Amino acid sequence: MPTYTVHAPPPKAAEAKSDPQRFVFIRDGFHFWAFLFGPLWLMVHRLWLAFAGYLGVVIVAGVTLRLIDAPRLVQAAAAFLIALLVGFEATSLWRWTLTRCGWRALGFVVGDDQESAEHRFFGEWAKRLSSPPAASETTYATPVRRGPPSGSDVIGLFPEPGGSP
Repeated sequence: MPTYTVHAPPPKAAEAKSDPQRFVFIRDGFHFWAFLFGPLWLMVHRLWLAFAGYLGVVIVAGVTLRLIDAPRLVQAAAAFLIALLVGFEATSLWRWTLTRCGWRALGFVVGDDQESAEHRFFGEWAKRLSSPPAASETTYATPVRRGPPSGSDVIGLFPEPGGSP
């Protein structure tokens, strides 16, 4: 079942919080269209720095392979591998660009498709907004070590320090 990450844009000038209608759901996994039409996919999603990096890698790889007189099969394999890398890393590039532009990652949600993922996310989100936090909720503090480790500290599955393995 596909997993989606949810991203909220930075609030506009007149808003205190981001408008939920502007949230973006990004499906995790391989993107076939990014593999097939890498540069076009990057431009459609406005990933300009990723597009510039893609062009740089393709140009450097192409020039290098021509300078060393690599066979056409090696050049085609290199192009295929670059396209495969774009297909696998498309979502990471998209998330990186959103984070760089000030978007916040709200979490992830699992759904059969984007519509069911949105329904599931907003259902849980509405529940959390409508119910105040319970006073009996347990809060956990980070454990703090006071002083250096002693000889009686046990790490692992041994029942007692100094016991036989």
